Amino acid sequence: MKTTLKLMTVLFVTLLLSCGGKEEKKKEPISYGKKEVPTKVETPKEAAVTASKRIDLATKGVGPIKSVTLGAEIDQEMVTHGADVYKKMCTACHRTDKKFIGPAPTGIMKRRSPEWIMNMILNPEEMVKVDPLAKELLMEFNGAPMANQNLSEEDARAVLEYFRTLK
Repeated sequence: MKTTLKLMTVLFVTLLLSCGGKEEKKKEPISYGKKEVPTKVETPKEAAVTASKRIDLATKGVGPIKSVTLGAEIDQEMVTHGADVYKKMCTACHRTDKKFIGPAPTGIMKRRSPEWIMNMILNPEEMVKVDPLAKELLMEFNGAPMANQNLSEEDARAVLEYFRTLK
């Protein structure tokens, strides 16, 4: 019986030690030196100027207008007529001071030649096919081509005079 008691005690102690609360310590990974996390240093690229903001006063475009002579003074009668034509024919796609379906005409006289502007008004289909700047504008404005409103040269010239007042 003594032997059985000793054997039971040894078995009980062994069982108690083997089932005891083991604590798992988190082992830190071995590191031989801190690794630096690579950070991307982006060199500032020259910001690409969109076609609507680019200045190109030399290009005349494709169309019937080869030369436009602007007077030193703005013709107010022509401006009134041009504003009327613009409101009737152009405001579906253009806002004077902000981007809409098409570009805003405010400041257009500082960015485009008068011939280019009139050719775009009078001949938008051909301009989009041939003129590189008109092609870029088409892409910038989600492929929405300018509709040909079939304006006369006099109406287009009046709209151009109205654009001279938008600064």
